[in-house]
Amino acid sequence: MYKTTEILSLEHTLAAPLLSKFDYPWQALPEIGAFILQLGATLSSDDYDCPAEQVWIAKTATVAPGASITGPCIIGAETEVRHGAFIRGNALIGRCCVVGNSAELKNVILFDGVQTPHYNYVGDSILGWRAHMGAGSITSNVKGDHSLVAVKNGDEIIDTELKKFGAILGDRAEIGCNSVLNPGCVIGRDATVYPLSSVRGVVASGCIYKAEGNVVEKLTIEN
Repeated sequence: MYKTTEILSLEHTLAAPLLSKFDYPWQALPEIGAFILQLGATLSSDDYDCPAEQVWIAKTATVAPGASITGPCIIGAETEVRHGAFIRGNALIGRCCVVGNSAELKNVILFDGVQTPHYNYVGDSILGWRAHMGAGSITSNVKGDHSLVAVKNGDEIIDTELKKFGAILGDRAEIGCNSVLNPGCVIGRDATVYPLSSVRGVVASGCIYKAEGNVVEKLTIEN
């Protein structure tokens, strides 16, 4: 339920060649920066501006004057980067995304249509197609004891061999306001996390995380 092609639609990101190499999406995290540099060199100057070293911004994107952007970084067509956004590098941001006021991104892939609109921190993470982070929700990317992060799903434990790993959000995942996704979280396709949650481990696709130990499947309503 958390392999790359099980929760992510690769046709909605320029990072498809990178992600398709790996069984699990978090395996791509250490290679994001190098991939952006390789991809950026191939982007057409007809479609992208290069306002700073290792920064490529689509001509149809909107970047507010107060935003801070450090490369390597690619910002896709029709994406909006709002005032006070802080993009710290190794950020591949897709089409029609929103990077909002006081949002901070670092070592991330945002698929097309992703929204991080208000006071979000997203680090060492991958957000799938049309995933949405509610206001104040964050990914925590380092454990308190600085040990390596593992993905835990019940009795199953997958060692990632990564010290920094925030979260993987599947396509159309919804994260409620002021929630914390603890290191190694995987949120499945069409899953929803209630506001004010502290999430650990895996939330299966099509489920609602209400609280620890209270995860239910979404109801399917037929017309």
